[in-house]
Amino acid sequence: MENEYSFAYSYHFGKNPIVSKSFAFALRIVKLYKYLCDEKKEYVMSKQILRSGTSIGANVAEAECAVSRKDFRSKMYIAFKENVETMYWLDLLAASEYLTEEQYHSIQLDCMGLKKDIVFDNKINER
Repeated sequence: MENEYSFAYSYHFGKNPIVSKSFAFALRIVKLYKYLCDEKKEYVMSKQILRSGTSIGANVAEAECAVSRKDFRSKMYIAFKENVETMYWLDLLAASEYLTEEQYHSIQLDCMGLKKDIVFDNKINER
């Protein structure tokens, strides 16, 4: 997945693992969106998951530039909520058979792992 764009992103946002994971997850969501539109001809849920799944990384990136702890926690909480919404859309896509069980479990593991990282990072920064 290393390409000139992921390198540029790393350059701008450093080596924070949550930033990197949320960016990689957003790329996965973009690819899922393309797959759902091109292969499955699904346009409604795919647009919803595109919005919520890429919003996680956008809010994590904004949290990196927070002006206060309160601002940081607010952005990370929004990222957490977007993660929960993304999980909802993944569940619905799987239940409606747009995703195979294998596809679902693969991306679901990434989504849940990112959620744990966001919660853990927010707890550390509460101090």
